[in-house]
Amino acid sequence: MAISQPKSRRNPRRGARAGFTIIELLMVMVVIGLLAQIGSQKYGAYLVRARVAKAIGDIKAIQTDIDSFEAENNRLPNTLAEIGRSTLNDPFGNAYVYEAFPGGVPSGSARTDRLGVPVNTKYDLYCKGFDGSTATSLTAASSRDDVTRANDGGFIGSGSLF
Repeated sequence: MAISQPKSRRNPRRGARAGFTIIELLMVMVVIGLLAQIGSQKYGAYLVRARVAKAIGDIKAIQTDIDSFEAENNRLPNTLAEIGRSTLNDPFGNAYVYEAFPGGVPSGSARTDRLGVPVNTKYDLYCKGFDGSTATSLTAASSRDDVTRANDGGFIGSGSLF
């Protein structure tokens, strides 16, 4: 009596070598690439929101320091150095911009809204956003990412939202 050998469970199309085809590997790589791209876009948007939130907090703190200085000295500080904030950079790596208006709002250099009306009466305080550039009008393309103080401190946020 002859003992029969068990039948091989190999796929007859693949022969002796089993593995993935090039097409299967490419499809897996495409799916991984798409997931990575979606994840990196979400992470980038999260980083921008976190930096804007940090800038808003910094501007509120600087505003408090400026208001305290004004109450003690009956004048606005000339620079941020007078309140000890000259070395503070915004989350985007730029210095905060401060401009006092001791004699009233100057025409042409104060930040303005979409109608050309100055957004503050005592001083401007803002950061230039992630592009590092700005314009006097908050509706200008270079100012839309600025984090600014407007309505004399009643609004602190992105220039595009004002």
